[in-house]
Amino acid sequence: MRLVIVFLLSALLPLSLSHGRDPFAWLYGRQSQGNYFGSLQADTSGGACPDVCDCPPTFPVAMYCDGRGLTAMPTIPSRIKYLYLQNNAITAVPDSALINATNLVWLMMHHNQLTSDAIGKKVKLHLVLVRSRHIYELRVTPADLEGMDNLTILYLNDNAVTEMSTSLKALTSLTLLDISGNKLTKVTSGLPEHLHQLYLESNSIESLPEGFLGSLTELQYVRMAHNQLTDKGIPSNTFNVTGLVELDLSFNKLERIPIVSTTLQHLYLQANQIKEFSLGSFCSIVDVTNFSKLQTLRLDGNEISRQDIPSESSLCLRQASTIEV
Repeated sequence: MRLVIVFLLSALLPLSLSHGRDPFAWLYGRQSQGNYFGSLQADTSGGACPDVCDCPPTFPVAMYCDGRGLTAMPTIPSRIKYLYLQNNAITAVPDSALINATNLVWLMMHHNQLTSDAIGKKVKLHLVLVRSRHIYELRVTPADLEGMDNLTILYLNDNAVTEMSTSLKALTSLTLLDISGNKLTKVTSGLPEHLHQLYLESNSIESLPEGFLGSLTELQYVRMAHNQLTDKGIPSNTFNVTGLVELDLSFNKLERIPIVSTTLQHLYLQANQIKEFSLGSFCSIVDVTNFSKLQTLRLDGNEISRQDIPSESSLCLRQASTIEV
């Protein structure tokens, strides 16, 4: 079975649109279960569990060293897949720290005293899950990730990324890419073909390349709020792609509603400079049999009002439950 690999360089964000829900909560429960099985024989394959940590016999591939006052990395048995080191005082993670951790999948190290300079280069590339609110100014570029074929979720948000490397396309297993909160001014069309979620908000992106999303047939969620996008910078039909469920283009500089697919369900365009409610952006033909599946449409904070909504909208946007103007 191929391991699900996750890479996170800032505070852990939701893996889907269900905000506030921790998708790893089921794992945390394993820690408390270990307290009830102290009489079971411990698994020592790949090395014994350090005395300062707990390796529950019922979950032998996990090692819990959180909240132990550690200042340095413990020895990690090779069988360990899930390592919990949060809430300590660890100041460095050299490359040698993970030399024996050949099966490591998830690593929790939030609430320590790490800085970017204290993390080895190989560690940066092979840490799989880092909840790192206290890793300051961590600098990893997309090019550094070349060859990580099993990577499925990549968070590079809130760093200093200035360009999207074409090497991202080689991440063939990637389903979620978050490069929000960086310094991008443009994006590449060479994105991993199996992406489901693409987050590019809070950059300085002014334009998009031709065919930007055309090859991403599995893409469902695109967030590009808080950029510098203009009508001129978006090629026609860029967002008219089947399969897209949510599109967020709020807080940009758009003057027109872009053409979107009739299968789109949620469209956020608030705080732009839109001056016209163009029904053709949603339905190329307006009649009883042709309509949009749009459920949510936000146009508040633009230069239009409810009086600008054409009467034919009741046909085209018949499934919309929320239209804010």
